[in-house]
Amino acid sequence: MIKWTLPLIAFIASAQFVYGQYPPPAGQPGTTAMYQDSSAFRAWARECTVKLGYINFVDTSMVYMGSNKASYGFPADATGPPDNFVISLGDRGVATLTLPAPMFDSTGPDFAVFENSFSNDFLELGFVEVSSNGIDFVRFPSVSLTPETPQVFTFGTIDATHIHNLAGKYRVFYGTPFDLADLKDSLAVDLSTVTHIRIMDVGGCIQPGYQSFDSQGHVINDPWPTPFNTSGLDLDAIGIIHIEPQAIPSSVPPVPIRVFPNPVHHILRIEHSLHSSVRLSLVNPIGKFYLSEEPVDKSVELDISDYPPGLYFAVFTLQDGTKVIRKFIKQ
Repeated sequence: MIKWTLPLIAFIASAQFVYGQYPPPAGQPGTTAMYQDSSAFRAWARECTVKLGYINFVDTSMVYMGSNKASYGFPADATGPPDNFVISLGDRGVATLTLPAPMFDSTGPDFAVFENSFSNDFLELGFVEVSSNGIDFVRFPSVSLTPETPQVFTFGTIDATHIHNLAGKYRVFYGTPFDLADLKDSLAVDLSTVTHIRIMDVGGCIQPGYQSFDSQGHVINDPWPTPFNTSGLDLDAIGIIHIEPQAIPSSVPPVPIRVFPNPVHHILRIEHSLHSSVRLSLVNPIGKFYLSEEPVDKSVELDISDYPPGLYFAVFTLQDGTKVIRKFIKQ
């Protein structure tokens, strides 16, 4: 009997590794994925700052569309509810988001992170950290049971049941939940007053010297390289569950800039009532500029009849460096 028992134990252990032990993709029984319109969400992260990563952090001389760093999207695209407008972080890029009011630990998940994967298994992953002061951050204990070799290739796939406590586990419009109770033993964060959330792309490379590790010491293997302007985790939104609604400050009055009509066929009209100087850039979702940092008057008309149909961003740079973004459709 002993001769058969040991192989059987080994088989069971390997089968658990192959098939995973964590919740499955969105839409499958037992998933923890949270849909974007869940009534559990009480607020959304409002401010985002980003330190972009390289499109290939092993070879930083590699360039795509004129840049060696991720260049898709804007930090503001990671704020508010999920809308599939994202900021791509690049290899090991970092996004830090400020909450509209302190979040606190309570029963079940306390927040969820939204990425924009087009499928259940093309997963670009990120570490998740929280802070009570915006300076000292604590990382969630994460697990990646994806085999450490071979390298998951550029458009390779990952089994979600191998992933725990990493952002990007679920497809677009489905948030990956996180429970602050997982950090209950940490002295570096006050779980009754969490003010910031930080997301860091894992990199995903298995080459020595460029590896990232989960909390159990496993090498984290995800699609790499992704040498495009959309490199790395694509952050869409962070939904907050446990937050006091009465503590959320009223919305900041919108910056008085209008871009119309929307959709537009030929003439794009811009109006603003700001007293300071304003510069305008027009850019499409893949980073091509049609206008760059041009000063604009309080009222201006732009002939965009030659622009290809599609989505565009009107990026206004104010005198203090603040950027205001308006989206419009060219038909």
